[in-house]
Amino acid sequence: MQGDSWIAQMLIGGVLLVFFFLLIPVFAFNGYLLRVIGTTVEGESEPPAWDDWGGLIIDGIKFSIVGLVYSIVPIVAIFGIGSVLLGLGGAAGNSGGGIIAGFGLMTFLLLIPVLFLVYYIVPAALANMAVEGSLGAAFDFSLLKNVVLTSDYFIAVLMPIVVGIITNLISNILAVTVIGLVLVPFVTYYGQVAVFRMFGTAFASQTNKNAQQVTGPTTSA
Repeated sequence: MQGDSWIAQMLIGGVLLVFFFLLIPVFAFNGYLLRVIGTTVEGESEPPAWDDWGGLIIDGIKFSIVGLVYSIVPIVAIFGIGSVLLGLGGAAGNSGGGIIAGFGLMTFLLLIPVLFLVYYIVPAALANMAVEGSLGAAFDFSLLKNVVLTSDYFIAVLMPIVVGIITNLISNILAVTVIGLVLVPFVTYYGQVAVFRMFGTAFASQTNKNAQQVTGPTTSA
């Protein structure tokens, strides 16, 4: 809510979310969230402007690709392994087959921690992509490892969960009335921008620390 144009920015974001069922508004909104991360890492204190709509849509497509790659690959692997084990268990029969099928069911339970891991890593991947400006930067695992394996990043990524719970609670309360339902997209916009600013802040703090560790303190002659 900083800057003179935050009301107009919120109106634009809320209207886009009203038309979330259309593909282009979703891409534009996701592109804006990516821009929020990028400007936060660069040290900007105000939300970015809604401009260069073509660039926003392209960035939103990149945003979606990163999310899909990080989520679909492990999910497909889990369902594939689980289905194979269930099939082998059914074919084997008897107690041995039951044990194999049991391992297959346990494999599906891995989906919960895997989804949390995806949620945990993707913000850092998006932040690095926003800073570097390339899709490949989202998969620079050597850099991401130095960020996501820190306790500070872990704590910082947990905070947006709290914000998400609060905004969802507010949205559910507002949705009880027709007037309140109109306000839900704008509350959602506010919550998403706040969350992605937190992601950007977490990434920036860790990359700055890593840069200081590599270069060392600056001394004057």
